[in-house]
Amino acid sequence: MGRTVVVLGGGISGLAASYYLSRAPCPPKVVLVEGSERLGGWIRSVRGPDGAIFELGPRGIRPAGALGARTLLLISELGLDSEVLPVRGDHPAAQNRFLYVGGALHALPSGIRGLLRPSPPFSKPLFWAGLRDLTTPRGKDPDETVHSFAQRRLGPEVASLAMDSLCRGVFAGNSRELSIRSCFPSLFQAEQTHRSILLGLLLGAGQGPQLDSALIRQARAERWSQWSLRGGLETLPQALNAHLTSRGVSVLQGQPVCGLSLQAKGRWKVSLEDSSLEADHIISAIPASVLSKLLPAEAAPLAHALSTITAVSVAVVNLQYRGARLPVQVMLGGSWLQTLEARGCVLSQELLQQEAEKAAATQLGLNEPPSHCLVHLHKNSIPQYTLGHWQKLESAAQFLAAQKLPLTLAGASYEGVAVNDCIESGRQAAARVLGTEPNS
Repeated sequence: MGRTVVVLGGGISGLAASYYLSRAPCPPKVVLVEGSERLGGWIRSVRGPDGAIFELGPRGIRPAGALGARTLLLISELGLDSEVLPVRGDHPAAQNRFLYVGGALHALPSGIRGLLRPSPPFSKPLFWAGLRDLTTPRGKDPDETVHSFAQRRLGPEVASLAMDSLCRGVFAGNSRELSIRSCFPSLFQAEQTHRSILLGLLLGAGQGPQLDSALIRQARAERWSQWSLRGGLETLPQALNAHLTSRGVSVLQGQPVCGLSLQAKGRWKVSLEDSSLEADHIISAIPASVLSKLLPAEAAPLAHALSTITAVSVAVVNLQYRGARLPVQVMLGGSWLQTLEARGCVLSQELLQQEAEKAAATQLGLNEPPSHCLVHLHKNSIPQYTLGHWQKLESAAQFLAAQKLPLTLAGASYEGVAVNDCIESGRQAAARVLGTEPNS
């Protein structure tokens, strides 16, 4: 009788892990368990009254790099090529990036000319930041905050304006607390390997075999900056669910896990509210802090390490304005929400809508009230890779190896919060369970 693998969590990581398990030449029995009544995690698309798509989570996926290419390959395998809506490199949305600083929007410099002349909000040409990077010695610490790293290599303005904004946009976090090694591993590795961010990114590009498909070639030829799907990004988890069902995977929804216990011969018992499952192996794609509360007493050291991986809440507010072709998506979260909660404020939909409308008016000049608004609060949705995060992962991996626990970790809590990262996390988890090479 074949092995049974239970995958915890029906977000994009758990769906991806189940997908790659189901496509093995001799697949195990796969059971996907999701506590809520829907799949996809915080990838969620809603159609508005006039037909516009409101994304309650991420609104686009980047095609760049090996992980971007692998996600495009997944899209092709699911037969969704014709549903892809790309933002091509010649589109204004791909060519223009702005920072809101000091009460004004500033276009970020682009091209060689833009780097050689002062561009507000920066007081000096960014060329000098690049020169500083090329002449700064390699750091000696095993980890460093994003702000400290950027200030040391690129200067205080780039650290405070550009990198701080990037951390807020990607992690809803504070650059003075987040880890460069874990949040931006390519930048950390560039310095470690080549002593310079610029040299590392330049010399490290193109390494390793490149994936290939018609969609990947199209994305490269047209220089896509990002892409979505015609019916919204939720089309992706929906297609994965349909594929899993067709491959005989058992998908359980509305079944929160109550506890995990080890049985004879190293098998797991997965306790649900009114039933239980047995598994030879578990892939956990639920948040680390949630898993920490489910583990048995024998795994107390692992539970402790996982419990320290925290997450912040993010509110996504979609505002539809008359005459606008697309909704405006405003993301509110991180330390701002934490401050409000600490003051005892109730995070009502009215409050979040008011703050979003205020931001749209101040930063985009949209002063009329929106014709339609959709507010969604994602509680504890974005993990925070704070200083020393890598040591938590190392501690967890060492415990799993030493105890030979049939448990594999996947999902946004560990090595990347973007959709591409989560899909890759699920793929690599499946490869480890199957005993195949994760990079194959």
